[in-house]
Amino acid sequence: MSILIKNGRIITASDDYHADIYIQGEKIHTIGENLDLKADKEIDAAGCIVFPGGIDPHVHLDMPFMGTFSSDDYSTGTLAALHGGTTMVIDFILQTQGKSLHHALDAWRGRSDGNCYGDYSFHMAVTDFNEDTAQEVGQMIEEEGIT
Repeated sequence: MSILIKNGRIITASDDYHADIYIQGEKIHTIGENLDLKADKEIDAAGCIVFPGGIDPHVHLDMPFMGTFSSDDYSTGTLAALHGGTTMVIDFILQTQGKSLHHALDAWRGRSDGNCYGDYSFHMAVTDFNEDTAQEVGQMIEEEGIT
């Protein structure tokens, strides 16, 4: 899918200007003035500021803690985030005592997969450190991209 956002105000760390943004798939393809490109969807952003979605690096979704769960699950939490302009959340995984990091990752993926409205990733909370866990930490980073 392609999107052409016309007439938006773009503010960066160093610039403030009006331009059009052409998006192909999930990537910005072109930024320029008066773009004459065909798109599946066109949005007139006149009078609006156009900015990328935010990333919330510290969330607790569907998290068990002290006999209860956090109030938002992946569906409600990511939908609420999108309404506020946050397009990605990074949730905390809690390792269960006596269980592996991979076991914890599988449990959190079971809660999140297919239930999110936006992008998401994880941080790992190591709560039972031992020799096996020490090896798993490296695997989590290298193989899963999880810190």
